[in-house]
Amino acid sequence: MKLRKWIQLGLVLSLIVPLAACSQNKAKKQASNRPKPTKVIQTPIEDTQFMMGTVVTLRVYNKGKDKVVDGAFKLLKKEAKEVTTNAKESEIDKVNDAAGKHPVVVSKDVYPILKKAYYYSKNSDESFDMAIGSITQLWRIGFSDARVPSQAEIASNVKLVDYTKVKLNDKKHSVYLAQKGMKLDLGGIAKGYMTDQVRNYFLDHGVSTAIIDLGGNIFVMGDSPKGTKSGNWTVGIQDPKQSRGTSIGSLPAKNMSIVTSGIYERFLRKNGKVYSHLMDPKTGAPFQNNLMGVSIISKKSTDGDGLSTATFDKGLKGGMKYINGKADQGVGAIFITKDKKVYVSNNLKKKFSLFSDTGYKYGPASDLK
Repeated sequence: MKLRKWIQLGLVLSLIVPLAACSQNKAKKQASNRPKPTKVIQTPIEDTQFMMGTVVTLRVYNKGKDKVVDGAFKLLKKEAKEVTTNAKESEIDKVNDAAGKHPVVVSKDVYPILKKAYYYSKNSDESFDMAIGSITQLWRIGFSDARVPSQAEIASNVKLVDYTKVKLNDKKHSVYLAQKGMKLDLGGIAKGYMTDQVRNYFLDHGVSTAIIDLGGNIFVMGDSPKGTKSGNWTVGIQDPKQSRGTSIGSLPAKNMSIVTSGIYERFLRKNGKVYSHLMDPKTGAPFQNNLMGVSIISKKSTDGDGLSTATFDKGLKGGMKYINGKADQGVGAIFITKDKKVYVSNNLKKKFSLFSDTGYKYGPASDLK
């Protein structure tokens, strides 16, 4: 059966809701100081590089912005170095090394992602936990030394997964892991945060129309250069069993992000079993439920990244309830189960189109009750 190939496109436009007059004025000043975008062109300036264990592609549809694309990759490499674990001079590694000893002051680039990771750890009732590092480092799925740890190892290390013992100091921009052996792992939110950072960098350098793709974290800026009346892009929803760019359906979107997490991305095959890299912070092992893939539609890629991880822990029923509760924030989701059924959040039902030739079917509403 031939599957339709689509480029996953999603746009995240960061909406600043002023909490006070000063924040509103700051936002207006920032926007007014940005350079006027150059002419939109049909053939983008683009570059693809392998980094952070994934393929990163940037496409800019504004004329004469070659150096901006280069600058964006430099920004990504800088930030990846700061938040990656097991990397020489990584700020996160320094925090982990100081667990149970003393706080570590981090840079202005790193502290905001720690704040956001803490928010989702709390908001999701620990379905997402920023202190999952003791478990991910135990399994090492996605690396050459990946293995299946013993139950004793898992039981010992899962006790160290507790975001409430991550102490953040807003005044000093410091972070302290209160228990020795604790480890941060921002892999569940880092790509989303970096995607949003590139979007801001582009805006600051006269880019209005672009596609930012950090290995499945998609962010599309501006109206489609095809000149459609609505300005919408066609966003493909990833088939969890196929390579990137193969979709089970699509929806029109503009100023939104699409982030997909799935058990197909990184896994370990051992003794006839397949272990996903998506770890349950409560059990210290890969999630055990019927979900195969979750695509989150949101206004910021950081939110989409954190939510895609959190919903896996909650499963189909709990995950859908969690996402439907965020509809007023512009968040929606498409869930795909291992038996090839598709479930769509309430706010996307009139927008999403399921391709008829993919073998996937809509699941019954009774499954969500």
